[in-house]
Amino acid sequence: MTFLHTVADLCMSHLTSGTASMQGANLSAVTEFILSGFSTFPHLQLMFFLLFLLMYLFMLLGNLLIMATIWREPSLHMPMYLFLCARSISEVLYTFAITPRMLADLLSTHHTIVLMACASQMFFSFTFGFTHSFLLTVMGYDRYVAICNPLRYNVLMSPHGCACLVVWSWAGGSIIGLVVTSAIFQLTFCGSNEIHHFVCHVKPLLKLACGENVFTLAMGVGLVCFTALLGCCLLILLSYAFIVATILRIPSAEGWHKAFSTCASHLTMVVVHYGFASVIYLKPKGPQSLEVDTLMGTTYTVFTPFLSPIIFSLRNKELKKAMKKTILNKH
Repeated sequence: MTFLHTVADLCMSHLTSGTASMQGANLSAVTEFILSGFSTFPHLQLMFFLLFLLMYLFMLLGNLLIMATIWREPSLHMPMYLFLCARSISEVLYTFAITPRMLADLLSTHHTIVLMACASQMFFSFTFGFTHSFLLTVMGYDRYVAICNPLRYNVLMSPHGCACLVVWSWAGGSIIGLVVTSAIFQLTFCGSNEIHHFVCHVKPLLKLACGENVFTLAMGVGLVCFTALLGCCLLILLSYAFIVATILRIPSAEGWHKAFSTCASHLTMVVVHYGFASVIYLKPKGPQSLEVDTLMGTTYTVFTPFLSPIIFSLRNKELKKAMKKTILNKH
């Protein structure tokens, strides 16, 4: 049921076929790949293009508006909104690494991507994806300090401390992106060059790799990713456990509501982020069609980024009020 088990089963089945293929005819190393994710929907590609383009543009405009509002509004120059601005930047860069290429492939009959471009896409998608997860964890810590230790908030969340948390989040994402990409692309790809996905992702690439070290590298990559995501998830859960315990000690219902309202947008985004991730990585083992894998892949590459600015703008009263002010001032 876990991502590690899935990777293990994939690699064990592939070791036999990969070793056998290398012992056969002389195979040349693959220098480019074919992204065949949406090839099973030939009559729906134009509809997907229009839908994903509109969602991508909405995501861009929403996040740019959030960043502009936080930049222009002095009342939002607080740690929580600094982290939100950094998260918006990471989300824009994450989608930029994936969506433009996906949109181009939906209109093209040639879906080839060279090895270096594939490696670059994997590096940037993992870097910004994990940066996003680390920033969500930092935002959870910020809410914990604000509610559980309000008297020490200005000390623990000083400008220097906040800047360090953001820098470490970006550094952590970059390290994981570099580790994963370096591990995957030191493998030899031979035989078929068709990636059964619309993005250069780890699992479909492992199916194309050959050699005796595929299993070891796959388990290492799976362990790194799983540990990082599980660590983020546990830290967020721990933060909210302390938050709930503190809120339950507040005597008035108004105090409860005020405390929970400051966490609503972040908690909703955490549920969406890890909910879609669990659908992808904790799905039951068994044969999956290319159509199902492709549609499930859009949940974390298209739908989660699309929902993010909606969640943070609609469920945060201060931000929503400031965004309205920003829009009205432009007119």
